[in-house]
Amino acid sequence: MRNLITVKSRTAAASAALSSAGLTGSSTLTEHDAILITYGDQVLMPGEHPLRTLHRFCKQELSGFVNAIHLLPFFPSTSDDGFSVTDYRQVDPALGSWDDISTLSTEFKLMFDAVINHVSAESSWFMAFQRGDPHFRGYFISVAGAPDLSLVVRPRALPLLTSFATDSRERRMWTTFSSDQVDLNYKEPEVLLDVLDVLLMYAERGASFLRLDAVAYLWKEIGTSCIHLPECHAVIQFLRAVLDDVAPYVKLVTETNVPHVDNVSYFGNGTNEAQLVYNFALPPLTLHTLQTGDARVLSEWAATLSLPTEQTTFFNFLASHDGIGLNPARGILPATAIEALVQNTLARGGLISYKDDLDGTQSPYEMNINFFDALSSMDDDEPLEIHVGRFMAAQAIMLALRGVPGVYFHSLFGSRGWPHGVALTGRNRTINREKCDLAALEKELADPLALRSMVFNHYRQLLTARRSSAALDPHGGQTVLDLHPAIFAIERVSRDQKSRVLALHNVGAKAVDLRLPFDPQSDLITGSKLSGRALTVGPYEVTWVKQ
Repeated sequence: MRNLITVKSRTAAASAALSSAGLTGSSTLTEHDAILITYGDQVLMPGEHPLRTLHRFCKQELSGFVNAIHLLPFFPSTSDDGFSVTDYRQVDPALGSWDDISTLSTEFKLMFDAVINHVSAESSWFMAFQRGDPHFRGYFISVAGAPDLSLVVRPRALPLLTSFATDSRERRMWTTFSSDQVDLNYKEPEVLLDVLDVLLMYAERGASFLRLDAVAYLWKEIGTSCIHLPECHAVIQFLRAVLDDVAPYVKLVTETNVPHVDNVSYFGNGTNEAQLVYNFALPPLTLHTLQTGDARVLSEWAATLSLPTEQTTFFNFLASHDGIGLNPARGILPATAIEALVQNTLARGGLISYKDDLDGTQSPYEMNINFFDALSSMDDDEPLEIHVGRFMAAQAIMLALRGVPGVYFHSLFGSRGWPHGVALTGRNRTINREKCDLAALEKELADPLALRSMVFNHYRQLLTARRSSAALDPHGGQTVLDLHPAIFAIERVSRDQKSRVLALHNVGAKAVDLRLPFDPQSDLITGSKLSGRALTVGPYEVTWVKQ
């Protein structure tokens, strides 16, 4: 009863605060929504807080075709590039302040990371636990004796338990992701209430989306896999219920890098869990498609995509601050195709991260490579225009699919990989996390022959085209068509059935002649008029045919 009263009092206070700040109401996702994925210090200028630099840069370069920003963890942290949070309620002073976040939110919708599976080993919560503070006694999971943990699914090839000194004795604590990231114990009601408080504060601070990081591992039960447990879904349902009541404009986005069938389970019944789930199978399947020049596997998979209700949709992406996950492709691609992805990554200077399997072996977990590099040719003489075209064909597929697109900063600007960063940090994922000097980046964008300028101009054209048609609404209809093995063809239809676009993507190096099943009007991307049903789609060409 006390916990129920606490929930009601806290949500009532949050509701009043949001109302006074003018943050009540709901928000509907449309074809205008496109989210930039970026670190708070992605662009740097000497003498200025990075969040201010980022705001000015995004306002100058992205206004009009990107309307939202996923700010990767901007809280004080001790490791994992922000994902070992020491204080959920503070902005890392090296990045800026809450005032900077507030200013950014006046120009863009914001996605905050809710890193609620674990906290830093140097967080105030865990240090209070180590001191024996009674309030935090149940906040973390200590494991005594030698229980059988062999069924626990391991996302990384690291020890599951880490020893820490406490006020009474040495304890082995549950650390799913690293020795610096101590898992929270959601069997303790106060943990759930404190986390709820944090999320409500994020809503008050301007979050339109809350990304539930690694949420599949939230609940631990010895003797089980400790992933996707019913109690984990129940926690998400609780958070959704509170937010629907207090801040209905805030949407939950679940980040679960797992096989597709498990991933989509986080929609719940379509009304009670996430409004968006990361479409994790899309990156490896798109990469396979462009590397082989064959769209059939991607088309067959895309034809199965469905949504439980109109309240839900996919968060589509190809690249992020992490690598390209392989687990989501298992069961869709054969083992030989997955091994080909691994070998192609290594041949192009990428790296492979491994996980521990239940049988004691290790298997590839993710490919650490910049997406542009992953699609590079082994032919040194290939013209840059072909390379850019192949890369942009992949991006166009992502933009055409039903859902909200998430575009990683380095993909938007055609960055290459950063192997020097891996040498500096010793972490594979650093290869795709280079920070940019503002002046150097602006100089490249001003040069029409520079790679970053070429990619950015293509991207801007695609994003502008996407927001011009209601057929590309995140909740609109979608039908995959079988027109040619090298063509990924998807028909998109607006919710009111009045707008239709047939998006055609040639994933091969040869032109393809098609006969359209209708009389076309124009190319949505270029605005060019189309005449007759006969259409030739050039190598790696993208044509979004307006009907």
